[in-house]
Amino acid sequence: MTTDLPEPTPHRAGFVSIIGKPNVGKSTLMNALMGERLSIVTSKAQTTRHRILGILNGDDFQLIYSDTPGIIQPKYELHNAMMSFVYSSLEDADVVLFVTDIYEKHDEEPVVERLRKMVDTPILLLVNKIDQADQAEVEAKVEYWREHLPNAARVLPISALEKFGTGELLDLVLAYLPVHPPYYPKDELTDKPERFFAAEMIREKIFKLYKKEVPYSCEVGIEEFKEDETIIRMRAVIYVERNSQKGIIIGQQGAALKKVGTWAREEMEKFFQKKVFLEIYVKVNENWRTDPKALNRFGYSQ
Repeated sequence: MTTDLPEPTPHRAGFVSIIGKPNVGKSTLMNALMGERLSIVTSKAQTTRHRILGILNGDDFQLIYSDTPGIIQPKYELHNAMMSFVYSSLEDADVVLFVTDIYEKHDEEPVVERLRKMVDTPILLLVNKIDQADQAEVEAKVEYWREHLPNAARVLPISALEKFGTGELLDLVLAYLPVHPPYYPKDELTDKPERFFAAEMIREKIFKLYKKEVPYSCEVGIEEFKEDETIIRMRAVIYVERNSQKGIIIGQQGAALKKVGTWAREEMEKFFQKKVFLEIYVKVNENWRTDPKALNRFGYSQ
């Protein structure tokens, strides 16, 4: 006696690169798609500096999202390193999510020219922030991109902040993924260590608290990370380029630095689900953004 058993669903897995200009909502989209707050988000441009993988697992799929720095014209070595993360993510992408928004035009940008030549990789062009526009503006922008990037598989209006269109987007991405076994263990959420996220949370608070050039001149290193069952003890260093910036970060009688520490600790305790004891110091590392050795030490080498 034979029985007709249903064919098992093939397992799909692949790399999905999220690219676009600064401030179009790439990190907000990444967090919405993951259902986890992996990427820091601020109102300032160029907040994301690294390529951050978010691994979304299901019974029959593994989606590996890459949140990347905003595409810019490099002005110094840090920018070159950031752009290398963008282009390396395109090289191994199975699907590209090209994020623009209701305000942006990219047709003269080198990255658009590069995307026009990517005929073998599905490109989903996402017009973000449609919650800030009326229907006519959205339709006009969608039509604009259909004309300017004709090889895009789809042009989708979305709101990453309001999570509008993200469900349809997930279904589309899954449809384009190749049949492949998982690349990572199914219980992994990201390729980054806990120290990385701790440093990013501190850096996010710096971007939110300080103005002008100061946040862009800062880097954060975690020098000590000791974890037991109930508490994480951590020592962090904020690196700046000049002594004047060190004074700004610390603030009068240490008030500004204390605020950074308090905000970051609260965020860490939510993220790690443990008590956190956090010490933060400030050191000067002159011109670290243009120093290849310093950039390598801070993790900006491929």
